[in-house]
Amino acid sequence: MINLPNALALLRVALAPLMLWLLIDRTNPLFEGIHETWMDYFAALVFVIASVTDFFDGFIARSWNQKTTLGAILDPLADKMLTLGAFLGLMMIDRANVWAVYLILTREFFITGLRVAAADKGFDIAASMAGKVKTVFQMIAIGFLTMNWPFASSLLWFAVFLTLYSGLEYILAYTKKAEF
Repeated sequence: MINLPNALALLRVALAPLMLWLLIDRTNPLFEGIHETWMDYFAALVFVIASVTDFFDGFIARSWNQKTTLGAILDPLADKMLTLGAFLGLMMIDRANVWAVYLILTREFFITGLRVAAADKGFDIAASMAGKVKTVFQMIAIGFLTMNWPFASSLLWFAVFLTLYSGLEYILAYTKKAEF
């Protein structure tokens, strides 16, 4: 039986490719007659709904004591799918800088691998405050980029800075626990 937090994570898994599709497939005959701005609105709405599920699945899992092994796998997978879909889609429609996307995604995959290695050694590297702030700023940057609003590029680069900084924190936490 899937609990509510896991159902929310699964919803995020389903919303990630939908958001990507809305960003990149604007010439689809299905969208004929829909102005590009409305496609931005639809993609942003899907992203906001998915982002809200990210908050609530963790909150509910902790508050209702519904943490599961499936949730521990699904939640970060859903997060990465959403981030990957958003940044790749925005890059493909020329709203996100390729190097910024590369740096963010490289850090995300590296730290995910590092957390798996840490779990294999029997210790957990919990999300730091910098990691949480990084996630918020990535989401804000994605929202601004999706809506093509001013300062979106500056927000993206600030998110890159926070992403790399929080990645460094994870590396330091791992090396401290692994006693290199």
